[in-house]
Amino acid sequence: MREYFRSPAITLITIACLLMPAILSAADSSAPAADPTSAAAAAAPNTSGASVGTVINPTLVDLLVKKGVLTTSEANSLKNVSGSAGMDQLLLLLKAKGVVTATEAADLKSANADADTMHSLVDIESGGGQSANLTNSQVQNKPPEPTGPTVIPAIAPVRVLPLDPPTKDGMAGIKLGSGAKISPYGFIKATEAYDSLDPTGDDFPRPGFTAADTGPTKNPEWHMKARSTRIGSKFEWPDISKNVTITGQIEGDFEGNFSAVDNRNVSSIRSNAFQLRLAFGRIDWTTAPNTDIFFEAGQDWTIFGSSALMNLFETTFYGAYWGNLYERSPQMRLGVVQKLGGSRDWKFSPEFAIMMPSEGDLPVSSVTCTVKALDTATTCTLVNGLASQIGYGEREGADSSRPEVESRAVLQFQLDKAPGVVPAQILWSGFYASRQDTVLASAVPADYKAAFPTGVDTHSNGYGNQIAISLPTRWATVVASGYMGADLRFFFGGQTLSYYNHTAGLTNTADGAAVDNSAVVFGTNAAGQSVYAPQLPVRGYGGFVQVGFPISRWFNAEPKGRNAGWQAFFEYGLDAANANDFRLDKDVGVDGAGPIKGSIKAATIFYKMNPWVQFGFEESNYSSYAVPANSGLCTTKVAGVPTCTSVDWRSEFGPVFTF
Repeated sequence: MREYFRSPAITLITIACLLMPAILSAADSSAPAADPTSAAAAAAPNTSGASVGTVINPTLVDLLVKKGVLTTSEANSLKNVSGSAGMDQLLLLLKAKGVVTATEAADLKSANADADTMHSLVDIESGGGQSANLTNSQVQNKPPEPTGPTVIPAIAPVRVLPLDPPTKDGMAGIKLGSGAKISPYGFIKATEAYDSLDPTGDDFPRPGFTAADTGPTKNPEWHMKARSTRIGSKFEWPDISKNVTITGQIEGDFEGNFSAVDNRNVSSIRSNAFQLRLAFGRIDWTTAPNTDIFFEAGQDWTIFGSSALMNLFETTFYGAYWGNLYERSPQMRLGVVQKLGGSRDWKFSPEFAIMMPSEGDLPVSSVTCTVKALDTATTCTLVNGLASQIGYGEREGADSSRPEVESRAVLQFQLDKAPGVVPAQILWSGFYASRQDTVLASAVPADYKAAFPTGVDTHSNGYGNQIAISLPTRWATVVASGYMGADLRFFFGGQTLSYYNHTAGLTNTADGAAVDNSAVVFGTNAAGQSVYAPQLPVRGYGGFVQVGFPISRWFNAEPKGRNAGWQAFFEYGLDAANANDFRLDKDVGVDGAGPIKGSIKAATIFYKMNPWVQFGFEESNYSSYAVPANSGLCTTKVAGVPTCTSVDWRSEFGPVFTF
């Protein structure tokens, strides 16, 4: 029976009842006189002068009793209550019985209030007074009420993958000749940033110890940039079925590297390349009033990791290798959104996706040497690892000949029912992937060609699990994420490490170059056999905790005023590699190595001047840690001095203009 209470028919009847006063009022001046015995007569205005409104339609009340929604005593208490009070009482009953959710009840209450206002303006002549002389023309020409928010919203977590499905015909935008609608959006972001330690010269915080040293000082740097600017558009396509909604999105930004062309060599610092972020289409099918099945294809955020993120002002690296786990990747995704109802508006969504298998590995640089004929001179050419990676399309994942699989499950509910508070979420996400290195026969070291005459294929697997929560309330919003797995480099985890060649027990080792220029190690085992070293993934772990405070809401600022947009965030993030795997990967011995762990501690302040202009300031501490050598001393350096810790204090400020 409870499932029937949630029937859309009951909800539609309730909506019709709420809107009836406005419909009847509009009909008074143009339609023929209503039959006094009809339901319209029962909804006639109260002429006693005590209140303006309508008595609840008794036919509707009787129907709700007949269907088992209301009891007879509840119906009797409603029939003689007039105006908005009666409708409020009905909505409370329907919400208590689970027929409508808290959100739906609030929307219906607002609609009823609008209807009563219109009714009183047109029909108040029955109650006398100066307003009795108002005509329909005067009502229509009444100056519109100022628009704008009526409450300052609470802190909303960053959710790049929203759970709620799109609403059919719910997108406001430009209608094209084909019938599709397009809604452009984006922002212009300009920031200045100071880093107290910046050995690589980048305008974003990279993990420490990725450069040999910083020079005689910590090499502080000051940058200014506009390349975080983003442009995109959402789409909606028409369909003959009322239960099918087709949407899509395209988005890009200028965070890519500078163009490397002759006419830009002097001005490359401002010639940022526009690059693709998102490009996908989605089909939603409402199979039942409470069930939505969707299919998505294209490039979107990964469902592993990206489901819970820190809200940082620095978005170029966006907490990469500091506890923010995320990616965007080509994919095909299938999921279900099931409304469970209840007073907390529970929803559950399981999803499954196949993704482009990606590793993000940086192949080692190599030197190719050629001895010239007739003399002993030798010409050597350095093959850069990154150039090789791009040239070969980062093929390790694709060479595994199988897709990466990802999945997640999200439970959503309304933790705080106050106005302006978004739902809370508890979620799990995971992934499993494989990679392959291929060594051609011609690249097998000479001592091992007889054992491997056709070459070698070697594999390793990556996997991960994430647990996350986001708990918005009117006072504060807490978001937390924890993850662990192996070969997390592509997702910006595991301190940039992917896999290593496990050479323990091998002698007479020699490197063979794989087709993407990475290295596969050959050797002789204890039994005297020629083998290649197995490749194992580097395990990693991390996560973050962030608390956001809606300062303006605390102090009851005017929602439409200049002080309505003050927010503060405090966050701590951690990313680390497994110590044993790190030592094997880096071959820690005589020399130390890093980074094995990185942490971020940050405070962020946002001020919204109006709905389109926001200012941000972020003060952050990025710390990286190295592993000492066998001697117990660190050989990694900062400012020419051996140290185990690298610390960058970063200050960033600037405006964001949204459209």
